[in-house]
Amino acid sequence: MKKSVIALCIVFLTIQSPLSQAQGSQAQGSQTQPQASAQNFASGQAGSAQNTSALPLRRIALFSSGVGFYEHSGTASGTLTSPLSFVLPFNHNTINDALMSLIINDPVSDNPSVQYASANTLYQSLGSLSVNLLGNPGIADILNMLRGEEIEVYAPSRTRGRIIGVEYRNRNINFDRGMASNDDAWLTLLTPQGLRPISLNDITSFSFANEDINADFHRSLDLLTQSRNQNNINLYITLPGAGSRNVTLSYVIPTPVWKVSYRLDLGTGAGSSLFQGWAIIDNDSDNDWDNVELSLVTGRPVSFIQNLYSPYHTSRPQLPLSIAGIAEARTYESGSRTYGSPEMEAMEYSADSMMLMRDRAMPSAAFSEQAARTQNLAGGNVQTAEGAMAGDQFEFTLRRPVSLARHHSAMFPLVEAQLRAEKVLVFQGSRAVQGRNTNPAISVELTNDSGLSLPAGPITVYDAGNYAGDALIEFFPENEKRLISYGDDLTVTGTINTSNTRTVTAVTVSGGVMTITRRQDFTREYSFRNASSTNKNLIIEHPITHNASLGTPAAYDERTPDLYRFRIMLQANQEQNFTVREEMPVSERITLAQMRPETFLSYSTSQEIPANVRSALTQAIELRRIVDQTVLAQQEAESQRTRLVTEQDRIRRNIEAVGNQSPQGQEYLSRLLSLDRDIDAINTTINNAVAAVQTARRQYDDYLANLNLR
Repeated sequence: MKKSVIALCIVFLTIQSPLSQAQGSQAQGSQTQPQASAQNFASGQAGSAQNTSALPLRRIALFSSGVGFYEHSGTASGTLTSPLSFVLPFNHNTINDALMSLIINDPVSDNPSVQYASANTLYQSLGSLSVNLLGNPGIADILNMLRGEEIEVYAPSRTRGRIIGVEYRNRNINFDRGMASNDDAWLTLLTPQGLRPISLNDITSFSFANEDINADFHRSLDLLTQSRNQNNINLYITLPGAGSRNVTLSYVIPTPVWKVSYRLDLGTGAGSSLFQGWAIIDNDSDNDWDNVELSLVTGRPVSFIQNLYSPYHTSRPQLPLSIAGIAEARTYESGSRTYGSPEMEAMEYSADSMMLMRDRAMPSAAFSEQAARTQNLAGGNVQTAEGAMAGDQFEFTLRRPVSLARHHSAMFPLVEAQLRAEKVLVFQGSRAVQGRNTNPAISVELTNDSGLSLPAGPITVYDAGNYAGDALIEFFPENEKRLISYGDDLTVTGTINTSNTRTVTAVTVSGGVMTITRRQDFTREYSFRNASSTNKNLIIEHPITHNASLGTPAAYDERTPDLYRFRIMLQANQEQNFTVREEMPVSERITLAQMRPETFLSYSTSQEIPANVRSALTQAIELRRIVDQTVLAQQEAESQRTRLVTEQDRIRRNIEAVGNQSPQGQEYLSRLLSLDRDIDAINTTINNAVAAVQTARRQYDDYLANLNLR
């Protein structure tokens, strides 16, 4: 036997009512005229259709991602001349998802087909007919539309002719108080006796001689009748093959997200609390659910929208006509058989491979007995759902079939178990404000030992038989601990005081670079006052400082990516402090040769700097002082030479003014020679000063470069 499975892939995901199941009035309508409907969109390819009421809805799986898996199954039979045919109606908001996910499993059919009217079928079909009834045209519009056609008119006598057209003539009407005007429509026919105008008001009936036009009238009316519910789009599924067999149709379409609400009773005993969960289900479809197997799946799968229902046309280039001419030069790139995956190149969509796809896509039907009858909050017994892993998601299946009327909602027991629970107070340091009293949250630490992975939802907490508050919980995996808070404890207050300090922990000098390592401490002191007469177990949630490590206390009780948790016991009617210190190393690198003298002096006198480093810095300061002194001596000698050269220039200008032969000129010459001797002497002093500066700088640089302190 052959197995045939079809998977069509597309998406148009707008969360509204799911498939209009073929039950009720719509199913009956499709049963009365499936052949005509199929012929209208597929040129008569569909035979006598079988209603989907013969293939009832058996299973629904609702996903937390906002989609639902629907499965119809049943035994059906057909013949080679009259194959199985089903009509599945969907609305515009679900058709794309149905086309994307539809799976057909028929062990007999080897050539199944799925056909449907495209998005523009009605308008295109009506527009292709000789009689276009779009826009509700009047008789005059229809007659103008069919100009040239032969028509037989009774007005009231019989007249036969070809339509010339319809024109409007003004007609005056007498009223008691004046005149009014109105336009009459007149049909003009070409008859054997010539042109004859006929008022449309006088026409009692007419018919066309062309039978094709009469057929188009009926076709247009049929299309309009079928389009009354334009939200519905029918998928016509044909399964050739003879004999009785089990057929399954399944698909995924948008559905309301199923919800969960929990109850937690803290009064069931020390260390254990009764935990109960209810699933909230919405049937927003146009059909009733009648004894269907219902599964609820929690997870976070990928889900997206893609419009595959509407025809899509891509742009194409316009090329010149293929007229004979010279051949075009071409080049080709080299290819390889291993360019793509050989498996992809050879893949065929066989029945077995598509069955594997279906098994992976559909939620598992096998469940472990991990949830059983347990005592409920009211003291009776409740039958909860069975839970099991479904791939990477978790699936709950209600133990009994579900019946739910259309556009109704219901609550069903999901889980009931005794969970380990410990009452604590939680003080969130990230929400506390310095100097302001803050109350810790009344909380419970739950351990999920139910054997189930629980979806996120609200929790109503009861304590000592009374309502205690509401809480929220995120996705709760099996065997994990989770804190929930449902109120504030007004008998306990807490304040915080924060401070930041820096302490030098090490100083090293190597290669002319001084590295100062400091420890930056972030300290937060928590102060609590317990005004009640009972001891309180308190969890402090301390926000973690980025790049800092925990210094005090030495260890934490729990840690998350963003905070530490510390547990302390608050004594009754007492105040208590708790200090958390985080430390972070901070390094500073200083090039000694570029350090200013005042910075040198600051570090050499700082008590944070080790004594050996201060002594070395003091020696460096002395060497730097010698460098500065030699530089100053060089600058003074150069300034003196500048003054002598300036004086020489002045005397030369005077000699030019008085002449070198005059007595005064002779005196200037004598002074000029004396200045030359002084300049020669100062040049020697400058050379010696330059050498001294170089020596002092070299000694200073060598000292810094060779300084090695740990």
